[in-house]
Amino acid sequence: MSNVYSMIPVPQAQQIVLDHCWTLGSETIPSHEAVGRVLSVSVVAPDSLPPFPASIKDGYAVISSDGIGTYNVVGESRAGSMDSPNPAQGTVVYITTGAPVPLGFDAVVQVEDTEEVPSEKVEEEEGTMTSSDYKQAGRKNRRVRILKAASPGQDIRVVGSDILVGETVLRSGEVIGVAEIGILATVGATHVTVYKQPHVGVMSTGDEVVEPSTSPLGPGQIRDANRSMILAAAAKAGAKVTDLGIARDTEGHIQGCFDRAVSAGVDVLITSGGVSMGDRDLVKPLLERTGTIHFGRVLMKPGKPLTFATLSLPSAAPGEGGDPSSEPQRSMMVFGLPGNPVSSFACFYLTTLPALRKLMGWSNPMLRRVQVKLAQTLKMDPERPEYHRVALQWSKCPFLEGRAEHVGCDWWAVSTGNQISSRLLSARSANALLEVPQASGFLRQGTLVSAILIDDLQAMPDPDGLSLQ
Repeated sequence: MSNVYSMIPVPQAQQIVLDHCWTLGSETIPSHEAVGRVLSVSVVAPDSLPPFPASIKDGYAVISSDGIGTYNVVGESRAGSMDSPNPAQGTVVYITTGAPVPLGFDAVVQVEDTEEVPSEKVEEEEGTMTSSDYKQAGRKNRRVRILKAASPGQDIRVVGSDILVGETVLRSGEVIGVAEIGILATVGATHVTVYKQPHVGVMSTGDEVVEPSTSPLGPGQIRDANRSMILAAAAKAGAKVTDLGIARDTEGHIQGCFDRAVSAGVDVLITSGGVSMGDRDLVKPLLERTGTIHFGRVLMKPGKPLTFATLSLPSAAPGEGGDPSSEPQRSMMVFGLPGNPVSSFACFYLTTLPALRKLMGWSNPMLRRVQVKLAQTLKMDPERPEYHRVALQWSKCPFLEGRAEHVGCDWWAVSTGNQISSRLLSARSANALLEVPQASGFLRQGTLVSAILIDDLQAMPDPDGLSLQ
């Protein structure tokens, strides 16, 4: 029989989880495979960018003190190639965007502030030359009129103006995104050192739970939504995942699934179901015998039976060679999520996802909070704070049209409907968990409330009842 655990608030549960996390070791991988990973070693630029004074525009490199006038074009500088003219008063060089500015020239005049002047030689021979001859002669004898005077340094990127040699361009602890991949390529970092990905095992429990492919369902059976959902969520978070299947409601079968997780070397085991107080809720008793349970109930709705434990294990997994008894110990984190799908969904985001982020090296692993206004009036629960699934919308609120509050746009939280913990449809289109405080009464429409972001706001849905304006 499981012990009766004190019910602790969510912030305390989150802190306990993070206190028992560690940051995994490092590995070096190709930079193009590093999106979503966290740097464990800072990246330093080996050279400056640009490595030479570079033109910002198409035009002419000039000696600024020459000013307005007509000048001979004595060369060309294009990206990847450059003539080496001797700079002299009264000469200019045609230059393209990004090309090096020849030594001795100190400004660039954009082509819009110039006009070409036919050379005398071309004009004299024009009647006797072919089109090809004309173009060749024009290239050799070009003259250009500078219409606007340039100031020293005009439209020139100086050496190192983007990146200086020795500059730290990405720091340890930064999450690598698409722009960061471009920065790595810019400084020639074809490989980067990042924190390792956590290995997550996921299993469901329950005699009533069957594979999603089962059809038709037998009496009392339900398809396993939790395992697919949590596997997908862990993979999206950047973890390596192992499907440990469905454990039946027997001590031996559940123990066997735990042993498979140990053999696979998982860092985090996530179970769903089997953590309440029924006579077939066998996950807590197993954790009590084999590990340390840090909490077994949380003051939240949904998700009260949420359980977190750690198991100390030999670092060498059985069957992989080596004597486990002689190996140093490692720890496996276990999250016992409730069996109801929405409870499992909410508990993963509130406690498990921050843990995975810390393992991957995130300096701030907690999910972001934003302040939003309620699009509907919500009833509060006097017994537990509720994490209400909502879709956030950036818009004016039509409910307040014509009133003083209807000014500009705000973030509006739109309930996803019936919040019963078995109704997974309430998580569909949800991109935030609204933190509804524990209290009697109602939160009125338009009230400012805290919300925890759980998904990308780029895919904001347009739910019925709130028209975007």
